[in-house]
Amino acid sequence: MSIRIALNHKTKYTYDRLVTLQPHVVRLRPAPHCRTPILSYSLRVEPHLQFLNWQQDPYSNYLARLVFPEPAREFSVEVDLVAEMTVIDPFDFFIESYAERSPFIYDPGLTRELAPYLETAPAGPKLVELVESLRRSDVRTVDYLVDINTHLQKRVDYLIRMEPGVQSCEETLTKGSGSCRDSAWLLVQVLRHLGLAARFVSGYLIQLVADVPALDGPSGPTHDFTDLHAWAEVYAPGAGWIGLDPTSGLLAGEGHIPLACAAEPTNAAAVTGSFVWTRDPASEESEECHEEFEFAMSVARVQELPRVTKPYSDAQWSAIDTLGERVDQRLRELEVRLTMGGEPTFVSIDDRDSPEWNTTALGAGKRQQADILLKRLQQQFAPGSLLHYGQGKWYPGEQLPRWAFGCYWRTDGVPLWEDITLVADLDANYGVGPEDAQRFIASLARRLRVNTEFAIPSYEDVWYYLWRERRLPTNVDPLESKLDIEEDRLRLAKIFEQGLDRVVGYALPLRRQTSGDASRWESGPWSLRQEHLFLIPGDSPMGYRLPLDSLPWE
Repeated sequence: MSIRIALNHKTKYTYDRLVTLQPHVVRLRPAPHCRTPILSYSLRVEPHLQFLNWQQDPYSNYLARLVFPEPAREFSVEVDLVAEMTVIDPFDFFIESYAERSPFIYDPGLTRELAPYLETAPAGPKLVELVESLRRSDVRTVDYLVDINTHLQKRVDYLIRMEPGVQSCEETLTKGSGSCRDSAWLLVQVLRHLGLAARFVSGYLIQLVADVPALDGPSGPTHDFTDLHAWAEVYAPGAGWIGLDPTSGLLAGEGHIPLACAAEPTNAAAVTGSFVWTRDPASEESEECHEEFEFAMSVARVQELPRVTKPYSDAQWSAIDTLGERVDQRLRELEVRLTMGGEPTFVSIDDRDSPEWNTTALGAGKRQQADILLKRLQQQFAPGSLLHYGQGKWYPGEQLPRWAFGCYWRTDGVPLWEDITLVADLDANYGVGPEDAQRFIASLARRLRVNTEFAIPSYEDVWYYLWRERRLPTNVDPLESKLDIEEDRLRLAKIFEQGLDRVVGYALPLRRQTSGDASRWESGPWSLRQEHLFLIPGDSPMGYRLPLDSLPWE
């Protein structure tokens, strides 16, 4: 989950008299290889009367070259940018096979192209000692780079140094301290002396407060901040330039926004330029022109989406709820009727990785869990409603139709069903059989005042299942058949286990007859092609398997 931030950076030079500003170069635009998405960028320069040309130097850095035609007493540069702080994995790269272990030698083509980044400065005794202590043989290149970066972070203490320029490597090692640019230049020289191409990087460092404190180690900054920063990049074949920050000992991530990369620190300076003035002998101005320098940097979160580590606050939830109530009230006033389509998906908290909750339509626990959910929803939203268990969609390629559970209620609140205990549990065995079904259908016929003789006992299709049995190999028991499709195996075993002569249930033909204001139920005989009512093979309730197409037309 990303955080959108706005960065502001202002640099201002003030002079005690009018000066002539020489051409200036500003390197404060994110470099082309910046991985953090930059959504917007602006550069404002004063004096307003100036000529600005965007260029790219030999290192592909963006340069703003400024020419000022008139004298001025102030010179300021202000940068505003919006960045998407999307998490970047600094180890998301592959290294060519020949460079996976160090030391390695760049191929000739790369060596020519990387020549400026392989040039070494004269090494003093401390730098030589450091380089030799870091030499390794036959080590993983990635681990080697991490070790070098971590070693320098522990070796050199970080301090804020306002003096211009970069310390020499000997000075930094002697003092054991330096600014970020001093540590970065030291790392560049160490890498080059070890045969690795490296360059100096200047840029912005953005650090945001973590959502939750660290479980071990430091939790990081206590407030969001940004600053100008410097680090190094090393070239690994296959991976390209990899950012190494010796100040923190970490690889560069989404908070590192490179502005300029160069073989030498002077070619990556944020602002370069000079000014001249002519002293008027008649004035009381001093011999020297005094210059004052100011700069300010800030970072603010402009868009922040909720996430696991930082969900909506109570105040935000309250505002969302209030807005929803206002929208609902407005829709009611306008008499807008809304319906919702789609099918919300529920997954059991138990055994959530089993196929029935991921890929298959049916399963051992899905129907039971759905029944529990249905009854909970009924009690919550529609007490007194009618529960209905029926057949749902039947998708092509599936052996069986889905089941569908329904909950129906009256909008006026009048209950349709009052005793929930009279709804049977799906998989409970109540011990009922064909005799109970016969008594029920006879009682129903009498209640509807129709002839009980029209109730027809139904059977599984004996001829179909005998045919299926005859097709089985002679050494296969129908109760343990090896049919390829699981549903076929279960169905065949169930039918032979209960017996082909067993009554499955009873069908009572009914029709509602209306005459004037009176209405009554009618029944009558069904003329069947066979002597008995044989059901269509399948697993659905018998009402779905009646051979209606074999009845005579009217």
